Amino acid sequence: MLVRLIKNIKGDRQIWTIVLILAVVSLMVVYSSTRTLAYRYQDGNNEYYLFKHFFILLLGLGITFVTHLIDHRYFSRVAQLMMFLSIPLLLYTLVFGVELNDAKRWVTLPIINLTFQTSDFAKLSLIMYTSRMLSKKQGVIKDFKSGFLPIILPIIAIVGLIMPENLSSAAILMMTNLIIMFIGRVNIKYISATIGMGVLLLGVVILVGYLSPDKGRIMTWKSRIEEYAGLKENTEPSYQIQQANIAIANGGIVRLAPGKCTQCNFLPHPYSDYIYATIIEEYGLLGGAFIIFLYLWLLYRIIKIVKDSPRAFGALMAVGLGMSLVIQAFINMGVTVNLLPVTGLTLPFISMGGTSIWFNGFALGIILSVSRNIEDGKQSKRTILVDDEVEHVGRRKRNNSEELPV
Repeated sequence: MLVRLIKNIKGDRQIWTIVLILAVVSLMVVYSSTRTLAYRYQDGNNEYYLFKHFFILLLGLGITFVTHLIDHRYFSRVAQLMMFLSIPLLLYTLVFGVELNDAKRWVTLPIINLTFQTSDFAKLSLIMYTSRMLSKKQGVIKDFKSGFLPIILPIIAIVGLIMPENLSSAAILMMTNLIIMFIGRVNIKYISATIGMGVLLLGVVILVGYLSPDKGRIMTWKSRIEEYAGLKENTEPSYQIQQANIAIANGGIVRLAPGKCTQCNFLPHPYSDYIYATIIEEYGLLGGAFIIFLYLWLLYRIIKIVKDSPRAFGALMAVGLGMSLVIQAFINMGVTVNLLPVTGLTLPFISMGGTSIWFNGFALGIILSVSRNIEDGKQSKRTILVDDEVEHVGRRKRNNSEELPV
């Protein structure tokens, strides 16, 4: 059974290797960083979170495996359906979503009682849909009305609905779509106008937030930016930044101490938002550098897939989904080492989570599907070349035999 499963694994083997390494790292660090959580909610049963996270990762890899066996061209139609569902879901979240940390980002599915961030679903939908539209509009891509408007309007709608409750995710999604549009040959002046429109939209959201009685998320954004930029007088770094700095200092340059983190007992969310600090505390700066290398390696393999892809839709979708994962990873690590303001983003394939891992697994499966299609195409060409060579040799032998005297 296992041998048959391994034989059915297609696509870029190096990407499979990277994700498996990240999953192993995730299991090790989540196990050591959930001690306080286990004592608080599970009577010290730390294995509860280990096995829970293991099954979530296993299901995520299963989603990746099943998705990568599907021809990526089918996702062009799937993107339309997902976009049709995304806008109502985001609107529902803004009104009826589960509020956590002063933000409504979560929706609870009835019956199964499973919560998920609708922004994760909308992110996948928009990247896939933008890739579809760019590939179909290549003939008129330089035209504003028939080429640019059908692409930018869904982007404005989705990003605008995500922004009020999740600014960091909205910014990443906008950045990713701008990259896709640039690669898809959209006129640079239209891209510049899009950036200006995004700044204007953000200004409108901030203004509306200030005028509203409860201020919404505006005061949270203001506080984080002022704290990061040092605009507040006589203030020290936030508690989570202080604890993350201590964890990084404890790790030093080289360390091999799995399960021996101490700051995970004090650091808020050491198993999700600040899991990178836990990695450095247990494995040193070299361990942290190894994680950076893995994400850069993943980006390199995705770029190679894009270069080899014969179809625009597959190439754009792969680079969009891949860039989204890698940008999120580097923002998370930048926040942990205090290079960026606090955002609340998790580290893909490492942070403890549920549906976010499954959505990332789905995205990775699509990338691997594009890679598998490239491999199948190369294999078909090799088969045709071999068949042609065999036919050519056979024809030459027949001709030689006819020339021999009887």
